[in-house]
Amino acid sequence: MIKITWQYIPFHKDIAFLQIKQSEVEKIPFYIPFFYTHVYSAIFVLLAGFSQFSSALLKKFPAAHRNIGKFYVFTVLFFSAPSGLFIGFFANGGLYSKISFVTLSILWFYFTLKGFTSIKNKNITKHQAFMFRSFALTFSAITLRFWKVILVYLFHPAPMDVYQIIAWLGWIPNLLIVEYYLYNQLKK
Repeated sequence: MIKITWQYIPFHKDIAFLQIKQSEVEKIPFYIPFFYTHVYSAIFVLLAGFSQFSSALLKKFPAAHRNIGKFYVFTVLFFSAPSGLFIGFFANGGLYSKISFVTLSILWFYFTLKGFTSIKNKNITKHQAFMFRSFALTFSAITLRFWKVILVYLFHPAPMDVYQIIAWLGWIPNLLIVEYYLYNQLKK
């Protein structure tokens, strides 16, 4: 992800993914700022999110867990999810892809907010469940790219077909895995 993000430094309007988004770049006000907000904030929420699942960090450095968690929540709620929602309306792959990315952004915001309000209400179990869900959606930045490589390598589909598939494969399996994990935790 760092390598993917790095190619967008410094700001360019015609590099990498933006090469196929030139109509949006030229015609949609604020597309570039929202795009770059989403790209740059994603790397930070991924790094922050990974650290939050360390029981060692939580036990030895609870203040670090809280502060990193606050950073994660703030960044998702005020930067990553809103910018993802905006650019989701212009996703490649047509209506199905747009529905997927818009839904992803709304759920990402909701799960993160619920995780935050749950810990504010001192409900650790709900907090953990919602933050697992939130990070499953954060992690879609990686799984989307993973599925893209696999699908292109195995099936050689048309580019827009790939977008329609990975738009959903990027996050639905992540969420299903988390729900399965949470269900099994409840049974214990």
